[in-house]
Amino acid sequence: MKILLLLSLLSITAACAVLSQSKATPVDFAAYPTYAGSDLGLTFGREQARLRVWAPTAQALQLKLYAEGTGGAPVATYAMEKSTGGTWVYQLPTPLPGRFYVVQATIQGRQLAEVPDPYVHAVGLNGLRGAVLDPATASPAGWSDDRRPELGQATDIVIGEAHVRDLTMHPQAGVRQQGTFLGLAETGTTGPAGVSTSLQHLLELGITHLHLLPTNDFASVDESRPAANRYNWGYDPLHYSVPEGSYATDAADPASRIRELKQLVRTLHRRELRLVLDVVYNHTADAARSSFEQLVPGYYYRHKPDGTYSDATACGNEIASERPMVRKLIVESVAYWAREYHVDGFRFDLMGVLDLRTMRAVRVALDEVDHSIFIYGEGWTAGASPLPEAERAVKANVLKLNRVAAFGDELRDGVKGHYARQAEPGFASGQPGLEESVKFGIVAATRHPQLDYAKVNYSKAPWANEPGQAINYVACHDDRVLWDKLTVANPGATEEELIRMDLLSNTIVFTSQGVPFLPVGDEFLRTKGGAHNSYNLPDSVNQLDWARKARYRRIFGFYQQLIALRRAHPAFRLPTQALVQQHLAFLPGLPANTIGYQLLGHAGADAWGTITVLFNGNRTDTAVPVPAGSYTVVLRGGEVNPKGLHKLLQPAGQPLILPASTAMILVQ
Repeated sequence: MKILLLLSLLSITAACAVLSQSKATPVDFAAYPTYAGSDLGLTFGREQARLRVWAPTAQALQLKLYAEGTGGAPVATYAMEKSTGGTWVYQLPTPLPGRFYVVQATIQGRQLAEVPDPYVHAVGLNGLRGAVLDPATASPAGWSDDRRPELGQATDIVIGEAHVRDLTMHPQAGVRQQGTFLGLAETGTTGPAGVSTSLQHLLELGITHLHLLPTNDFASVDESRPAANRYNWGYDPLHYSVPEGSYATDAADPASRIRELKQLVRTLHRRELRLVLDVVYNHTADAARSSFEQLVPGYYYRHKPDGTYSDATACGNEIASERPMVRKLIVESVAYWAREYHVDGFRFDLMGVLDLRTMRAVRVALDEVDHSIFIYGEGWTAGASPLPEAERAVKANVLKLNRVAAFGDELRDGVKGHYARQAEPGFASGQPGLEESVKFGIVAATRHPQLDYAKVNYSKAPWANEPGQAINYVACHDDRVLWDKLTVANPGATEEELIRMDLLSNTIVFTSQGVPFLPVGDEFLRTKGGAHNSYNLPDSVNQLDWARKARYRRIFGFYQQLIALRRAHPAFRLPTQALVQQHLAFLPGLPANTIGYQLLGHAGADAWGTITVLFNGNRTDTAVPVPAGSYTVVLRGGEVNPKGLHKLLQPAGQPLILPASTAMILVQ
């Protein structure tokens, strides 16, 4: 999510709501007592629940029970008891007079709004009230036997990014329960001309990790009106630790969304696919009305000197992750998803808004669950923040983090052209001067002696300690999809010319060191009709059109083989900077807008001794000098065959003619 995406969001229905500004008197938040225990929110034991809420400035805290998730009057009201560390506690009675609960604080003599507590794990319709439900009891059959698929190292990962609705809503997707977790869990689905769709398509494609756009409870979709088919990406969080109800078959049933997300995870794991959740801990949808502001006014948000909300997210507010109880909430929320839902990875939206200590604590907490859980995020903010730059989890500070990755926009904009200047082409479309930016991504943002960092488009120094900290990509849900970007940046190009540019773009991604990332649909030339910010556009724009997969079977087959090639050859997946420096050498003396490099010495114990990778970004055939020798061509333009497309005997002193807008991989 970038600044251009966000500036147009003008209401609560947008991906991020623009919020009413809240004045805040300067307060010494550091003086607030903190609570170190692990039992905030509802905890369950011996068939009885206890609620603990942190509200250190409250004079009183009431717990109210309701019979239903919306409407009606409280069926019981209890005065919570003051406890340690600024918390309030109450042991709920048995039997319960009501299934849903809220808390209401009195602060400085004023009674604030009713809200669920910030640690709520189960909710009713639209998240208005918490549910007295132990999530452990809302699990599908066989959940206790669920296991994560094996993962060797971070660079073995291949990420496919998607939205629940995009994968399942098209009328020809063959999905029965469209737009839901369970719909995505359906297997064997087919579409036009018998092509695999939805989950079956992902399995056929060969990714290792499915990255789903936000699945936590967000504010922009009215869960009481499922027939309205309202669409939103979901970057407007309401509750951090509850699944979104509009993806459940019954949003009014608190157990439905919990059980059905777990069922999706179990289905993915049984088919050797890991799940990444897109998490949005950098802001909330409505600060003024949030649980945070109603329980501890001012504490959870950063402010400007005039007392208004700081806005490094361009969503109206930003979370103060550096404060102990905010950090605790974020860390415990992430760990909860990993433990309770067996989630395998987390993509942090606008990770640069969060502080380094919080991201380190997240890494430690997840290692206690499973060392293989992958963390990555956007290493930037969308605006100014009072948090000092040196403390932010931005790209430049990834060097200070252990096993936390960031997106590499250097390669992204180097290959396809600037994300905002849409008519501007990139290396793959013949734009000169971007070779070093592309090479920066090829070495996964690590230090390499052959790079001229002064010529890199954004970062002028490496920002990754190891290849597994760099996410390589040329497109994501933000901005135009790759096909639409190439179309607008190359007016007059034929479809075949655009296809060559497309295949070249992602051949660069999937042969680079680091972790490759693909927005699902690009593998069959997905289009959104030119839309560059589709966060709330209808399904007709966002849904995957499976007829394009049938139309472009050859393109899909190329992507499928490209991913298989990467997964079969460890030379493209070196785990350390030292190995990249040792085995990857760029070819000297190449013409403008071409790149060549070799992976030498059975890199990564690869069966292939020397791999020569060549990219021609020019829109004309180009003569490229390569070392003399006998080669097997395994990739040429839009063809891949690991056993060899043909043999090539390259004489000394004679250049190789590389066709326009294509890649070639030669093996010795």
